Amino acid sequence: MLVQEKLLSENEAESIQAQANTQSIPFVTQLVQSRKLSAIEIAQSAATAFGFPLLDLNSVNPEYLPQKAIDAKLMQNYRVMALQSRGNTLFIALSDPTNLHALDDVQFQVGMALSPVVVEDDKLGKWINKVIDDSDTTLKSLGTGDDLDLDFEKEDKAAEPEQTTEIDDAPVVKYIQKTLLDAINMGASDLHFEPYEKYYRIRYRIDGELREIARPPLAIKDKIASRIKVISSMDISEKRVPQDGRMKLVLSKNRAIDFRVSTLPTLQGEKIVMRILDPSSATLGIDALGYEPEQREALLSAVQRPYGMVLVTGPTGSGKTVSLYTCLNILNQPGVNISTAEDPAEINLPGVNQVNVNEKAGLTFAAALKAFLRQDPDVIMVGEIRDLETADIAIKAAQTGHMVLSTLHTNDAPGTLSRLMNMGVAPFNIASSVILITAQRLARRLCKICKHPVDIPKEALLRAGFKEEDLDGSWQLYGPKEGGCDACNGSGYKGRVGIYQVMPITDEMSRIIMRNGTAHDISDQARREGVKDLRQSGLLKVKQGLTSLEEIEACTNE
Repeated sequence: MLVQEKLLSENEAESIQAQANTQSIPFVTQLVQSRKLSAIEIAQSAATAFGFPLLDLNSVNPEYLPQKAIDAKLMQNYRVMALQSRGNTLFIALSDPTNLHALDDVQFQVGMALSPVVVEDDKLGKWINKVIDDSDTTLKSLGTGDDLDLDFEKEDKAAEPEQTTEIDDAPVVKYIQKTLLDAINMGASDLHFEPYEKYYRIRYRIDGELREIARPPLAIKDKIASRIKVISSMDISEKRVPQDGRMKLVLSKNRAIDFRVSTLPTLQGEKIVMRILDPSSATLGIDALGYEPEQREALLSAVQRPYGMVLVTGPTGSGKTVSLYTCLNILNQPGVNISTAEDPAEINLPGVNQVNVNEKAGLTFAAALKAFLRQDPDVIMVGEIRDLETADIAIKAAQTGHMVLSTLHTNDAPGTLSRLMNMGVAPFNIASSVILITAQRLARRLCKICKHPVDIPKEALLRAGFKEEDLDGSWQLYGPKEGGCDACNGSGYKGRVGIYQVMPITDEMSRIIMRNGTAHDISDQARREGVKDLRQSGLLKVKQGLTSLEEIEACTNE
């Protein structure tokens, strides 16, 4: 090809090929070293001749390269490097597209379709060495950095299992401390430590979305798992069954963060998920949660009544616990006796008697509730109503002069009543005990710094749920900036805002429940009484410029 393009003479080409064979290096590498042609000239010619894209490796961020996708020996022998995987396709960088044998071997090793990208040979050689060095990072280099002065405080020292493995690897300890600190500083709600066959990754859930943060060496996966299990008071010798634990990270004399830890045996090792439980979230106050004024008034009016049941519903991670604890914080007065049964207690609240449910020991939600009723309670909080027995006791408590707060997993407020009926609770018991149901979601909040006005066709707005009278031009629609900014880490969103459907149970609703009415009947009655559903509440947040229309459409149904 190069001879045909008259970039090389036939004699020069044969001479360089002979030299490459003698030194056992690729032809393109020998050609660059001979300085007959520059690396960029060769790359441009190869890309044009074979129809492959040309890439400047200086524009690539090394942090996002898949470190372990291609075996190190194959990378060095064939001068190929993984750039990115998308679906079942791996994009690879190479300087010699004619080396079909290399492509076949790499494809066999990775088990994916290959999409070649031509790059300059000299840059490729440097990058391959860098990638191999990075993937062979020693534990010592992982542990380097600023000394971290942090303490881990075990929740249950008496129940600490006998440890059979020595976890004395200081670099791993420092690495985990740094990972936890980074998660707290970035506002993450969960950390995922995930082992796979060819790599190990750490992801944070930030504003409801999982983001990959790091890929430590696969060789340290067992040490990371063992260290986390030690500080969470789990049995490190047991790797065959899931385990739950808890630990506290003491940041200073005045601040400590709790973590709820769960392990799960997978094909490639133990996956660990850590939920960050920040006690300060319970003291935010109801104004910070995002309730509209009339919703806030309805909720406060309900929880301050002397007896009855208030239910909070929504999927996992929708902020139900924070809403319940905010209500408990309001009720937490010296003259009020509050008891809670949770699985497990997520936020420690002084002045509240919190009980961890322990199914193995026979301490179920129902057993805890029965005990509470003998403890002279004013307010009872049940972490979740899962079965008929728990529901029955909770309803009887609400009917006999106690305020009961609890959660259920349903899609909206009207569906909660159907769920209780499906459990087997009698309709007259529901009608006489439940006084308010609130359903909620968390939507990502637009970044205040980089959000910008957007224009969306009127038809799309009407289809989303806006009414004609809403589109009067008195408000501006905002959306996320593509690529975001430094403040929001490039996502366009920072923080989350609550979307609520607060439905007081009125006399007319009670009559519908007594007649075995469906969720649709109750929903129609709620609409007649002016109760905003989740979509309407979300659209209100769009009008206020707090979030985007696409975010509301993603997290609510119309």
